[in-house]
Formats: sequence, C-alpha cells, structure tokens
Amino acid sequence: MIDRLNTAIGRATIWLLLLSVLVSAGNALARKFFAVGSNAFLELQWYLVGTMIVFGAAWVLKENAHVRIEIFSARFSRRTRNWIELLGHGFMLLPFAGAMVALSWPFFLRSWEQNEASLNYGGLLVWPMRGIIVLGFCLLFLQAVAQIYRAIQSFSRH
Repeated sequence: MIDRLNTAIGRATIWLLLLSVLVSAGNALARKFFAVGSNAFLELQWYLVGTMIVFGAAWVLKENAHVRIEIFSARFSRRTRNWIELLGHGFMLLPFAGAMVALSWPFFLRSWEQNEASLNYGGLLVWPMRGIIVLGFCLLFLQAVAQIYRAIQSFSRH
C-alpha cells in the first residue's frame, strides 16, 4: 500500500516540472515583451520544483534509484546488501525522516496559524510549502518502513 501511494504521488509530481517550465517561460516572456513580472510566479517555480523533489524522494527510494556507491555494493553478496539496506534504513533513514517530521511540524503549525506569507512584494503564502515539507518527510518515513519490511522479508526467502 505504501509503495502504491508513493508511486502514484511520485508519478503525479513529474508533471510539476513541466508546469514549472511553463510558469518560468511565461514569466520570462511577460517580462521581456510586456515589461511585467511577478514575484509570485518566481516563487511558484520554486514551490513547484521543491514539491517535486520533496514528494519524489520516497518514490525514488521505492524504485531503488537513489544514489549509492555501486562499485562497492556490486561486490557484496545479496545477503550483505540486504543487511546494509536494513541497517541503513533502520538506523539512519528512519530516524532522520522521523526527526524531520517532528522538527518541521511546529514550523508548519506556526506558519499556518499566522497565515505566513512571503516577505517579497506580491509573493505567495509560505505555510503550504512548509506543510509539503512535513508531508514529504512523512512519505519518506513510510517508505523507509516499507523498505525495512522488504529487507526483512528477503532474509526469510534465502
């Protein structure tokens, strides 16, 4: 269920890159030809790319497309690689993602309660992006749990 959720979210967020490119091009054309620009459009680009990265991280982990040192892991047995996955996710990723959820939650709540907006003239609200950060780390935490479960299951198959 976690895999399906993160796959669906990951695939959906791919479209945010196209939307970001279109917003960027539109803003550039408006500045060039009509001498009109918007800080909101600039911030929207950042929000779109940031959302894509934060929501896509769990999908990248699920697809095993994250960065690793293949030159070393290729030399290890399947069992050793499973142990590395289990220990790495259990003792590094899970606590990190959990800490990020716990630490970012109060920032989101305060921002939401204050209806925090950008300091830039015409900028966007800030609290939605702070919420996206919390949600993204929740998704990463859940995917780490799924990866740990998968690593444990692989021991019983061998």
